[in-house]
Amino acid sequence: MKPLDPRLLRYARTTRGFLLASVALGAATAGLIIAQATLLAEMIARAFLGGASLADLRTPMLLLLGVVAGRTLVAWLQEVAAHRSSAAVKSQLRGRLLEHALRLGPRWLAGERSGELATLATRGVDALDDYFSRYLPQLVLAVIVPAAVGARILLGDWLSAVTVAATLPLIPIFAILVGLTTRRKMDRQWRTLSVLAAHFLDVVAGLPTLKIFGRAKAQAAKIREVTDRHRRATMSTLRIAFLSALVLELLSSLSVALVAVSIGLRLVEGEMALETALLVLILAPEAYLPLRAVGAQYHASVEGVTAAARIFEVVETPAPAAGTRTDVPDLAHATLRLDRVTVAYEGRDAPALDGFTLTVHPGETVALTGPSGAGKSTVLAVLLGFVRPEYGRVMADWDDLADLDPDAWRAQIAWVPQRPHLFAGTVAANIRLGRPDASDAEVRAAAEAAHAREFIEALPQGFDTPLGERGLGLSAGQRQRIALARAFLRDAPLLLLDEPTSNLDAESEAAVVDAVSRLAATRTVLLVAHRPALIALADRTVSLEPAGVPT
Repeated sequence: MKPLDPRLLRYARTTRGFLLASVALGAATAGLIIAQATLLAEMIARAFLGGASLADLRTPMLLLLGVVAGRTLVAWLQEVAAHRSSAAVKSQLRGRLLEHALRLGPRWLAGERSGELATLATRGVDALDDYFSRYLPQLVLAVIVPAAVGARILLGDWLSAVTVAATLPLIPIFAILVGLTTRRKMDRQWRTLSVLAAHFLDVVAGLPTLKIFGRAKAQAAKIREVTDRHRRATMSTLRIAFLSALVLELLSSLSVALVAVSIGLRLVEGEMALETALLVLILAPEAYLPLRAVGAQYHASVEGVTAAARIFEVVETPAPAAGTRTDVPDLAHATLRLDRVTVAYEGRDAPALDGFTLTVHPGETVALTGPSGAGKSTVLAVLLGFVRPEYGRVMADWDDLADLDPDAWRAQIAWVPQRPHLFAGTVAANIRLGRPDASDAEVRAAAEAAHAREFIEALPQGFDTPLGERGLGLSAGQRQRIALARAFLRDAPLLLLDEPTSNLDAESEAAVVDAVSRLAATRTVLLVAHRPALIALADRTVSLEPAGVPT
């Protein structure tokens, strides 16, 4: 692991200010350590050799108290800077992770395990606390303090300085050897934790289905197995951490002992002054202490740095190129054109769309039909800007979508996917996602238009009823009507629907079809449909076939 991943400086600019503050505070710490050792050595030498009384030592004692207070203040400032910087960096990394994940779009997210991403954005980012509050400050001290202390020892006794210089590199060498093993263990621990989180989330989401088919116990056993692997990986990492601390303590103790033996022999022979000997003996452990502490704090920081590396992988995943023009055409009056659009996905032999052309006029309702894999959902993804065509263009009137700002473009679109996602929260909060500033009356009106108000008001707390993740507690038809209520509330001129009646019973389908017909009355609509009742709403139907198959 690099002591400081340069990507932290790029993606979390707060890190730069924190490093500058750490260098300044580290230099202050080094100066105070040398001042403290100098005052102690002077006081002890004057007391034992010069017979100085307490009154004679009042001034150096007061200075010593000031130095100790200064060290306490510097340590407190370092803690404050570390925690504030850590909070800012975590916020910036979380923001970048979520922002880029949204920019990558649903197709990329569908290929990722949601549990792993959730763990990454929560536990993974939080693990950076130890990196900033413990490891980085100690790393700065490990560079500044040994250099300053070594220079002061050199001024007092060159032989002791040579001994320190010869033995000091042994600590980082052994720390690196131990760290390489720890990194491998921690990578394995993080992978196990990610698998555990992803698997657990998937099991919880599918628990009703597992229960119906009698597979719940088998999945519980699988979770126990993954949990046990995580426990073993964690304990293995802790064992190495404890052993590495023992090794580093032993090395530093032996190194200080070499300096002490040399000083003792020369004191006995009268070749060294007592004050100089005391100064070197007090400073020698301080030269090794920061390096020992870096080795100890390394283990606390590895999990966060491992998670940060995975965050950087996500953030550096290429996203579809986005335009910058915010003067987007009014989609209520614009003609949409897909001109010979070709889209190919990695890992597929045939393109999802091959030279597809479509024109949708303002206020028109167009139904896309065809077998699975024909590219119907890809057409919607292209219009949403989640997928960029390999060839061809998407235009609103004569403005190319590639030149337009995606946020400004999507602000005029309401999208209801085949499986709309409802979040853990109240029913009203889920509908209000269509327009966050909507009033309660507008939310209720949207639910009424989507044929959702009746069943919502029958819930225990009505619109304030809390829902589980993915709308747990509602039927598929009810979830679909809440998604349509979002679209009503958004009141966008372009409506994209991806099989909104899929897997619904007859009653739910009739309610959804009626809601869609109301939505389509004053909007441009492009819908993917298989059911005859939904196709009947369209002004015209466009049939797609898989690439290479004649229509």
